[in-house]
Amino acid sequence: MHRGNLRRVIGAGMGALLVAALMAFHVVGRAGADEPRCRTHQADSRERAAAVAGAGPRTLVIGDSWSVGLGLDDLHASWPSRLAGRTRVAGFSGSGLSAEASPCPSASFAERAGAALDEPTDLVVVQGGLNDFDQADAAVERGFHRLMRRTAGTPVVVVGPALAPARAEAVPRVDRLLAELSAAYGVPYVATSDLELDYLEDGLHLTAEGHLVFGDAVDARVAGVVPARPHRP
Repeated sequence: MHRGNLRRVIGAGMGALLVAALMAFHVVGRAGADEPRCRTHQADSRERAAAVAGAGPRTLVIGDSWSVGLGLDDLHASWPSRLAGRTRVAGFSGSGLSAEASPCPSASFAERAGAALDEPTDLVVVQGGLNDFDQADAAVERGFHRLMRRTAGTPVVVVGPALAPARAEAVPRVDRLLAELSAAYGVPYVATSDLELDYLEDGLHLTAEGHLVFGDAVDARVAGVVPARPHRP
């Protein structure tokens, strides 16, 4: 090989190695920087999951920070507490349908659905989409497909994102995409982008009053699209 070509090959190889090293450093650095937040989200998730309320048909809510109640003084007052039946919550702040919506490990809806469904469930309510605002359609589609596989055999209803001011521009696309995916998989879709809700100063999370309004609206709309659910022993 000519010396000039050899130098170019070596130089290109070293450049590729440098780029790979920088990317690895960025990923590790980001994961390390997010570890405290992930631990906090995990603790909130466990606390909210421990608060099982109501009686009757068993409902599992798989969702994000809205389901957990991030920003509330009492996480147990998050919107799922307004649903009829015996309701438990598998929520995780910052998570979404796409695997990369959250930097925390095993946080996507599909990844959490398997363990959550170890307990008998009559209905799964999937609430989210706001954290998929910057994710490609294909990534959301892959996550939706994995979720449908994990929940196969259990009735599912999907609740779309509300028009949170901080991400209002992205909501129509995500709302439309989730409605299309729900129709393709034959599951009911509940849109919430028409609701007028009270938000915290961040323009993303609900106030206590916002949770009440959202929860009551979701309860009524789910009842309108899901047949009466028998309580299976």
